[in-house]
Order: sequence, then structure tokens, then C-alpha cells
Amino acid sequence: MSRKKSDEIYRKSFSYHFFRWLRDEEDPYIGKVEMSVKKPHLEEVETIRERMSEKQMMMDRIYDLSNNRMLLRFRQVYKVLAILFCVTLLGVLIVNVSYLPPIGDPDNPADNEVPTRYIEQGLQETGAINIVSGMILDYRAFDTFGESNVLFIATITVLILLRIDSTLKKKDPKKYERETNDRKFEPKNDLILQGGARVLTPVILIWGACVILNGHLSPGGGFSGGAIIGAGLILYLNAFGFVKTERFFVEKTYKYVSFTALTFYCLAKSYSFFTGANHLESHIPKGEPGAILSAGLILPLDICVGFVVACTMYTFYCMFRKGDF
Repeated sequence: MSRKKSDEIYRKSFSYHFFRWLRDEEDPYIGKVEMSVKKPHLEEVETIRERMSEKQMMMDRIYDLSNNRMLLRFRQVYKVLAILFCVTLLGVLIVNVSYLPPIGDPDNPADNEVPTRYIEQGLQETGAINIVSGMILDYRAFDTFGESNVLFIATITVLILLRIDSTLKKKDPKKYERETNDRKFEPKNDLILQGGARVLTPVILIWGACVILNGHLSPGGGFSGGAIIGAGLILYLNAFGFVKTERFFVEKTYKYVSFTALTFYCLAKSYSFFTGANHLESHIPKGEPGAILSAGLILPLDICVGFVVACTMYTFYCMFRKGDF
């Protein structure tokens, strides 16, 4: 026969706490999770006056139409150029519309030959089972390269507009601390968020990598896989803050990764385009359709796009949240 446990030992057992929680007699998170009421953010009077003074000075310098001759000239030239551009664009559109075939003409093609080429010869020419990946990373690879550059330029613009002045740390350390302290008004030890992030972040990152690596075999690719990886990084940042994420991702990381990915994309596709346009052998094997190492340059180009998208998503979030890495 088993001995009956004493009350002191039983109160330390898992069964005791579990049944108390089941009967709604005990909450395991009370006293262990930060639950203090957040105080409203109150700015000092001097800070408000300083901001209003800076705003008024900016308004006086930029929008002083009576004394700012450069701005007056710019507005005049801008109006003239805007009118010329609109008239030119309207003329180009009218000329192009005049070349369109009339509606209902029996000689009009029943369908476009471009999608027929993609569907019927896409697998043979690109080696990709996923027709969409073959289209955007082979037939129209330079369009995708332009879209990736748009993301890179947009991120650089956000860096310029939202970045905190580096000299502020020396001039006003307290103000710099207020601007860069991203966890001042947030729970510092949220057990639920941090526990969930520890489990979900590796799964999300692995899933995003699989979506990128199988983009030429199944639905997915660099854009969707990069978005998944970016979401995983943002989840990790929300759970653990900038102190831990800056160990592996800083501003230089974004610049180096994006620049390397875009440079490789440009050089690789330029080489294949040059050889194809001049009917030369590119020596880029397409592999066996269905294998992971197949479809020529589509797989490495997907990886480049995934890096750019993931870094862009994470950088946007960092800049809008903190103004710095």
C-alpha cells in the first residue's frame, strides 16, 4: 500500500496546483507577470515649448512666401512643368489608343500569345514547375529586380526621415534616452509573449525558409517567404526587445544583406539575359524538374528577393517604432 502524502508535500505537488486552477481557486500568473497600470505619458512644459518653437522656426523659414524667393521660383517652375507633363502624357495616351484595334474586329486575336507561351513552354524554358515563379524570375526577372530596388529605396528613405539625430546623445542624453527607450511603456517580462515567441519564432523562420527554397516547385517564393521571415523577426523583437535582437541584426546588417542580394541578382540576371539575347550558351543547368536544385537561376534569385523583403519588413518596423536599430 502506498503512503498518504502529508499536506505540506501535497501542497507542493503539481496535482494540487492543477486542481486549484481547474476549480478557479488559483491563478498561476498572479504576482509573476507585470500587471501594473501604465501611467499616462506627460511631457514637460519646456519640451512642449521647445517643440513648438522649432515648428514655428521651420514654418517661418520654409513657408515665408514674401521673402523666400527660391521657393517662389520653384513654385512657378513646378506649375509650368506639371502642365507640360500632363499635356505630354495625355498626348502619348491618345496616340497609343489610336493604334488599338477596333472593338469587334474579326481579325483581332482570340487570346494573347504571351500566356500561351508561359503555359505551354514555361517548364521547358525555365525548368520551374511553378509557372508564376518562372514568369516573374525568368521571363520578367528585371521587373522583379525593379520591385526589389523599390523596397530598398523606400527603406533608405524611411531611414533618412525617421532616424534620430546621432548628435542628440551628446547634446541632451536624457532626451536621447527618452527617444530610444523602446520598452519604457511596455511590459518588460511578459511570460506569455516570451514563451510563445520562443516556440513560434524558430517555426516561423524555418517555414519562411521552406517557402523561399520551394518557390520554383510550389506556391510561394521570395516575396511570400521573406514576409514570413520578417514577421518572425518582428515577433522576436516584440517579445525580447532591441537589446537581444541587436546581437544579430543592426543597421549595417540590413545594408550589407540588401546590397549583396541586389548586386548578385543584377549580375546573375544580366549575364543570363546577355547570353540569351545573343544566342550564346549560358552554361546554367536547369536541372531535373521537381528537384530542389533545378530551374536554373530561379532558386538563387528567390533567395535574394527573400532576403530583401525580410530585411525591409523588419527595418520598417524598427524605424517606425524606435527611430533607430
